[in-house]
Amino acid sequence: MSDTKRRLLDGTLAAIRQHGIAGVSARTIAAAAGVNQALVFYHFGTVDELLAAACRTGTAERVAHWSARLRKVRSLRELLDVGRALHEEERVLGNVSVLAQMLAGAQTDERLAAPTAEALQLWVDEIEWVLRRLLGGSPFAEVADVPGLARAVSAAFVGLELYDGVDRPAAERALAALDQLAVLIEIVDDLGPIARRALQSKISKAARR
Repeated sequence: MSDTKRRLLDGTLAAIRQHGIAGVSARTIAAAAGVNQALVFYHFGTVDELLAAACRTGTAERVAHWSARLRKVRSLRELLDVGRALHEEERVLGNVSVLAQMLAGAQTDERLAAPTAEALQLWVDEIEWVLRRLLGGSPFAEVADVPGLARAVSAAFVGLELYDGVDRPAAERALAALDQLAVLIEIVDDLGPIARRALQSKISKAARR
């Protein structure tokens, strides 16, 4: 990748963080990147194409940054601990807000919908791999919609970024509730084989209703 393209991608992310999706333009991107405005169109064609490329590239780099740590997780509580650290670091860097802003923009600009969904899917795929490994052998494994759960976790962390901005104690309380759920699942996993089979039967019956 050329230095100019790299600067444009970084400048786009900086412009989103500073101005929000509604305030992003070729001019604000060029100013953040420190390049001539015409280079936006020369390298990417349109501002929307540049936004899409920046969102995909930026998200892929952050997923790669966290991948090794996520893959070392050995329990749901440990996953939540990593999730807390991830949320805090990405919040400080402004990366979660970039996805939130792209999601907001996609509501009125369908050209942003697909690239934003692709970027979110990178997080979903990473979290799904971890959840499948952690839930393997659990009574919940047979009935849990792991891909759906991975999407819910990813959506929750983007939503918490927005919630955090208006009511941080409430956002912390939401994270604490997830901790309690993880403890409950660990308690179930520690049950003896007879109790586990009975619970698994009840869960399966409930899921079929």
